[in-house]
Amino acid sequence: MSHFDDRRDAFENKHVHEEALRFKIDARANKLLGEWVASQLGLTGKVAAEYVEAVIHANFEEPGREDVYRKVAGDLGNSVSESEIRQQMDQSFEDARRQVLEEA
Repeated sequence: MSHFDDRRDAFENKHVHEEALRFKIDARANKLLGEWVASQLGLTGKVAAEYVEAVIHANFEEPGREDVYRKVAGDLGNSVSESEIRQQMDQSFEDARRQVLEEA
């Protein structure tokens, strides 16, 4: 029975680790996206930092990335196309994934 328990514990630990990495990657991606949007809006300093935090927190509204998309698309208005926003979201995710994995 001990062998089974060890395997179960190892699987659970792996799952917890993967979820923690995913959370870090998502948060970092939203931070990078928020910084990009802040620069598009001409925000700097404390206002830009507050905006980045708002983008990060927008991700907690629902599962997936559409809540973040709606937030930044609404803030950017017609100044940036949907495809450009989505491309930046994808790039931010890839950059965040690389950064987090390099830190691990």
